[in-house]
Amino acid sequence: MVFVVVLVCIMKNKPKKEQTKHKNLKTLKGVIKVISKPMGFFMLPDTDRSEDVVVFEEGLNCALDKDEVEVEIIGKDRDRKKGRVVKILNRNKTEFVGTLENSLRQSADGVGDGLVFVPDDFKFYRKIELVAFPENATSGQKVLVKMLPWTNQNLNPKGEVLKVIGKKGEHETEMQSIILDKGIVYDFPEEVEEEAKKVAEDFFAGADRRDFRDVLTFTIDPVDAKDFDDALSYREIGEGKIEVGVHIADVSHFVRPGTALDREARKRLFSTYLVDRTIPMLPEVLSNDLCSLNPNVDRFAFSAVFEIEKNPPVGGGKILKRWFGKTIINSDKRFSYEEAQEVLNAAEKRFSSESPRPPGTTPSRTGVSSQSSARLSSENFFQPLAELNRLANIYRAENKKEGAIEFETDEVKFELDEKGKPIRIYKKPRLDTMKMIEEWMLLANREVAKFISEKLEKRGAQAGAASIYRVHDLPNMDKLEELAIFVRALGHELPVRGGEVSARDLNILLTKIEGHSAESLVKTAAIRSMAKAIYSTQNIGHFGLAFEYYTHFTSPIRRYPDLVIHRILENHLNGGHIKKDEFAYLQKICNEASEKEIVVAEAERESIKYKQVEFMQSRVGQEFDAVISGVTEWGMYVEDPSTKAEGMIRLKEMNGDLYQLDAKNYAIVGANTKKKYSLGDSVRVRLVSADLDRKILDFKLV
Repeated sequence: MVFVVVLVCIMKNKPKKEQTKHKNLKTLKGVIKVISKPMGFFMLPDTDRSEDVVVFEEGLNCALDKDEVEVEIIGKDRDRKKGRVVKILNRNKTEFVGTLENSLRQSADGVGDGLVFVPDDFKFYRKIELVAFPENATSGQKVLVKMLPWTNQNLNPKGEVLKVIGKKGEHETEMQSIILDKGIVYDFPEEVEEEAKKVAEDFFAGADRRDFRDVLTFTIDPVDAKDFDDALSYREIGEGKIEVGVHIADVSHFVRPGTALDREARKRLFSTYLVDRTIPMLPEVLSNDLCSLNPNVDRFAFSAVFEIEKNPPVGGGKILKRWFGKTIINSDKRFSYEEAQEVLNAAEKRFSSESPRPPGTTPSRTGVSSQSSARLSSENFFQPLAELNRLANIYRAENKKEGAIEFETDEVKFELDEKGKPIRIYKKPRLDTMKMIEEWMLLANREVAKFISEKLEKRGAQAGAASIYRVHDLPNMDKLEELAIFVRALGHELPVRGGEVSARDLNILLTKIEGHSAESLVKTAAIRSMAKAIYSTQNIGHFGLAFEYYTHFTSPIRRYPDLVIHRILENHLNGGHIKKDEFAYLQKICNEASEKEIVVAEAERESIKYKQVEFMQSRVGQEFDAVISGVTEWGMYVEDPSTKAEGMIRLKEMNGDLYQLDAKNYAIVGANTKKKYSLGDSVRVRLVSADLDRKILDFKLV
């Protein structure tokens, strides 16, 4: 989604007096952003975008996108400072994915004659001359190349082929290209695989565990999920109380600090989910089997168990007691979200037409073997699912009342044929069962964070005492003011009072736009106006969730910070020793995870974008009803609501008038006819091209 204003997610406003402190400096250090023209933009530290420095191609001095550089201010270009790179301090990356093409000229040393490397990244503004490549390398292949040190702007860089990926345009080649370009490792080292197999074979027993195998337990996950991080258990315990267990895979029991498994998980930090595959953080023998909470087998879990008041006058949901500890469970049922929704719908229909099940008659697994438990009927889950959903709705309403912001954006899914070609794109429905599971995971994460914080406070200033929090800082008020202008251009209001926007007003806005053609635009713009949630040892709370304490505890199979939180929690439960370097160790993990999370998200988005463009290739020439999703000085972006595929209508291709950007009103306006195209407007368009190399679509107005 592209907007005329770049809504940058930064952590805090800087005081006005800081925004001019670089006025008299000649050289500055920081990260340069390179675009495909090519030219670069160097953001002055502690300033807003209006004070960045423009660096033209002749001044880049071999700098590439996201390199850390030293820039010298050499003058002005219109209203912007103009600079040139005087030194590259640190390369963002040196390995690139691209295509081998026939060279039009012979290299100076005769090496690599006939082939040249063209990077996929169009921000890389040079071709790479090859000094080493396999004998079977041919034009049209995708390869991974390592760029050698490049210091002469007048010459193209040189590089060597590290890996031939495959033929350009083939599904497997393109998915591997995305993975390799982001530095995401697919295969596990042999040492790690062997260690995982040994752990699985030994299956060493743990210390005493609380036994939940006789308690009704189930998992609810996407239909194509293979690793099950979490399960819920439910039972009524009398006196108007119920017990809900949030059981999380006990990965920390099998992946111990200092092992090859732990080092590899620390390196990966997250599982990556592309449109057709998962690149797991842990080997499959663990992620899909031993650690996964599969149905009808005993599994080790780390659990958060809550004793909850069921039906007081205010509606129930009050947590009376909480317990954290190691458990053993046996899941009765593996639900997909859709299957669980069908059961929930049937349960609500049943309970609306007859008296509810009497208290204390919730089905139990007592006396039921793991083999026969697989035959439990859907009715066995009516009461648990209905009650868990009812309580989740209560918690959601309470969180919203406290200021939690409900961002629900559309997610697209793909149906691929046997060759990986997309044959259908559809929006994933947002089911009640998804919201229910999300709410119970939020509760567990919040309560674990609160428990650890209480333990840290009791330990006082003990050296090294720390934890990992998932934090979300206060929004940047300048960006929220831009958001208010943006939504006003769409015919809505977001009050800005005293330079602040309340979470309540944001929620009112999000409720009002439900079903509106510009709903996704406003939600995306609102998200981009917020600070980004990160990992930190400093607990500043979570603004978006309105939680004072929050961490990630519920997904240790696919997120390394969760695994570390399990270790921290166990240490506090056992009164363990805190290492002197604990704080520095945890902060380093926080920094690495926050950075890697962005890289993983970029890879996932690129795989989606590629498949969207590939899907639209066969629809070139067809007409669509689209929504204007962004406006710029060179054109307007439109989005097909059914596939969420986005492309551009260029101003120079708009006939009948001279169209120009009206930035203030987020619109494109005809100079003579005054015809206006505004954000959120519906337009009829024709797809004229679909460029897979650049992952872009071009449309024309009908």
